[in-house]
Amino acid sequence: MSHYFHTPTGEEHRREVGMRFWDTDWTFTTADGVFSADGLDLGTSVLLRESVPPAGATRLLDLGCGYGVLAVALATACPGAVVDAIDTNARALELCAANAAVHGVGDRVRPLAPADADPDARYDEIWSNPPIRIGKAALHELLLTWLPRLVPGGTARLVVGRNLGADSLQAWLNASGYRCEREASAKGFRVFSVRAESAP
Repeated sequence: MSHYFHTPTGEEHRREVGMRFWDTDWTFTTADGVFSADGLDLGTSVLLRESVPPAGATRLLDLGCGYGVLAVALATACPGAVVDAIDTNARALELCAANAAVHGVGDRVRPLAPADADPDARYDEIWSNPPIRIGKAALHELLLTWLPRLVPGGTARLVVGRNLGADSLQAWLNASGYRCEREASAKGFRVFSVRAESAP
């Protein structure tokens, strides 16, 4: 799982992958050393199938953007929104920028390393297939860094594998001052909506 933590040093071997969601056929450029380089991963597919783009959103966050599937999809579906696309993998950020440009939303998708994000930015929604395998402590730190950046009444949409601790994560979020509700279950994944119990 080294692609969660640093930029790969090997050859990129860029290629194009096709996928279909939201009644649209999409093509994305991927490369070695990024998450799910050979196509749309099952978790993200479930998240997209079970979620509706937020009408009227102006600021969105794709947390753990990879090569940009969620960021590009959200920017395309929400023409009034700027999407911050956050990842620790510089190769993924380069691919995200390239894919956003190809799909005509390069002016509204902002690929960023976590340290480069505006700490004062507040998001209408956060969408994420979070990196569960970084470990529980690191995952909790990640979520407690970004969930407080939701606007009052904002929602995070997370997809988590049932066998990778989805139910324990839901319990932890509920115990941490958030209201985490299961919106859907499919193909071994849970889709959660997460809202702060009170405005941060």
